[in-house]
Amino acid sequence: MEAIKRNVARILSELPDGVQLVVAAKTRQPAEILAAVEAGANVQEAERAYRVIGNRAEWHFIGHLQRNKVKKAVELFDMIETVDSVEMASEIDKRCAQIGKVMPVLVEVNSGRENQKSGVFPENVEPLVREISTLHNIRVTGLMTMGPTLANAADLRPYFAETRRIFEKLKEMGLPDVEMRYLSMGMTDSYRVAIEEGASMVRLGSKIFGERAASAGE
Repeated sequence: MEAIKRNVARILSELPDGVQLVVAAKTRQPAEILAAVEAGANVQEAERAYRVIGNRAEWHFIGHLQRNKVKKAVELFDMIETVDSVEMASEIDKRCAQIGKVMPVLVEVNSGRENQKSGVFPENVEPLVREISTLHNIRVTGLMTMGPTLANAADLRPYFAETRRIFEKLKEMGLPDVEMRYLSMGMTDSYRVAIEEGASMVRLGSKIFGERAASAGE
């Protein structure tokens, strides 16, 4: 566990000011996640660990959210990073209204325009943000992208750059009840490139915990 704490501390010391670390922890043990939290990290989805750690961390949902899991998700998580449709946003809004909560959300951008993957294509981000910004119990606070799976992280640069351009355009528009604060881009192999392209939030897993079977958002 000390190695995990050292890894988190080292990464935090290397990140530029204004860049937030989110730990991809879906398949990790509660003790591992607690070590990362104690070192100062926020955490991606990990329901078992939530029972142990509770509100000592800020919990982010990353991954495909099924409609039948929304009720539980809005109870557990502090942010949902993967909203990509009006239908999903409306379900989150409805469930949050039932418990008196306003959920910060990021719109997931399918920056590679890959039909087999979730996320909204870049050209459809602005219309989606406009439509869901009228909902009362969610708050659009930024964008998130995974980018396509490529062998060379540098090749992701144009996808990150396009997402950043959309982010900046939305920020300049000043839409009511939309606050472009977070640009979540970059994982263990690509986070340095993502930061160079403007990411303010990065999602790391194996760089903190060591190698294991790949998990969502890592």
